[in-house]
Amino acid sequence: MSTQTRHVPLLDLAAQHAPIREEILAELIPLIDSQRFIMGPAVGELECKIAGYTESRFAIGCASGSDALLLAWMALELGPGDKVITTPYSFFATAGSLARIGVEPVFVDIDPVTFNMDPNQVEDAFHRHQDIWAIQPVHLFGGCADMDPLLELGLKHGAVVVEDAAQAIGAEYKGRRCGAIGAMGCFSFYPGKNLGAYGDAGIVTTNDPELAGLLAKLRLHGGRDKYYHELVGINSRIDTLQAAVLKVKMGHLDGWTVRRQENAARYLKLFSAMDLPIQLPVIAPYQTRHVFNQFTIQCDRRDELKAHLTSRGVGSEIYYPLPLHLQQCFADLGYAAGDLPVSEQVAKRALSLPVYPEMSEEDQDYVVSVVAEFYKDSK
Repeated sequence: MSTQTRHVPLLDLAAQHAPIREEILAELIPLIDSQRFIMGPAVGELECKIAGYTESRFAIGCASGSDALLLAWMALELGPGDKVITTPYSFFATAGSLARIGVEPVFVDIDPVTFNMDPNQVEDAFHRHQDIWAIQPVHLFGGCADMDPLLELGLKHGAVVVEDAAQAIGAEYKGRRCGAIGAMGCFSFYPGKNLGAYGDAGIVTTNDPELAGLLAKLRLHGGRDKYYHELVGINSRIDTLQAAVLKVKMGHLDGWTVRRQENAARYLKLFSAMDLPIQLPVIAPYQTRHVFNQFTIQCDRRDELKAHLTSRGVGSEIYYPLPLHLQQCFADLGYAAGDLPVSEQVAKRALSLPVYPEMSEEDQDYVVSVVAEFYKDSK
C-alpha cells in the first residue's frame, strides 16, 4: 500500500466540541442550577433564532426531527385514506411519519444527479392516485430540491408542500432559505447534523400563524395551558438543555458551513484531476447555497470500496442501502424492484465520505489517495 494509514472518521464531534466547550458549559451550568428543564427561556430564544435564520415567521421546537414531520402532518389533520407524494431515497422518518398516522406515502423517483425528488415524476403521481393532499420533498445531503415546479404542481392540484429539511439547515433555493419555501419546514438537530444537539431535538418552521398555533399546541398534548386540551396532541417538547446547546452552536454554524463547502470544493478539484470510476456530486444552478451535510459520490464496486476505506482508517457511510418503497414494512403498498429505478441504482452506488468542518487538508488528501489506491490496485 502506498500511503501510511491514518484515522479519518466520517464525523468528529469531539473535535467540534473542544473549542466551544467552555461556551457550552457557561450556558448549561446556570440552567442546571435553575432546574428549569421543561420549556425554559432557552426554548423561546432558540425558536426566535431559528425563525430568523431560516427567514420564517415562526419556529416551534420539538423532541426530534421525526416528531417535526409527525407534527406537521397532525397540524394538517391528515389521516387514514389520505396520501402524500414523497421520495423513497431518504431516511425512514420521511415515510414513517406518514404511515404512523395512517397516511399512505406515494413514492416517486429521484433525480440521478441531485438525489432529490424529480418534479417530472410528480404530475404522473397525481393522475395515478386520488386523495393526495401534500408533496413532501427532501433536501437531501444539504442541497435543496427543485421547489418551484413542486409548488406549482401543489397549487394546481390543491396540495400543500411540506419540506423535509432535516439535513439542510441554511441551504438556499434560488436565494431563499429552505424551511420557509413550503407551508412548513421540518428540521432535525440529531448530533450528526450540521447543527446538532447533544441528543435528539427538532423544529418546525412556518410563515402561517394558524399552523404555528396548532403546532405549539400539538407538541404539548394539544393545549397551551396545563390540564386543558383543545386537541389530541403528543408530548414532543424540545428539551431546554438541548435548546441551550443549540443556541451556542448557532453562533458557529455559518463558519462550519463555510468549512464544509471548502472541503467539498477541494474534493471536487482533487477527484476531478483523476480518472476514477466515480460520479461526483453536482450542485444544481438553483441550489444557491449547498451546505454539504454529506459529500456523496456514486461509484463502481461501492461495498468493496467502503471495506477498503475502513481497512485504511477512513470512515464512510452508505445512505441509504434499501430505498423505502422496497422496505418490508411498506410491502402492502405494492411496489416492486424496478418500479423506481433511479432510487434503486443510487442506493447500490452511493457512498458518503468525510466532509466535516474540522478536517485538515492532510486528512482530505489521505481520503482521496485511499480511494484512488483502491481503483488503481483493483485494475
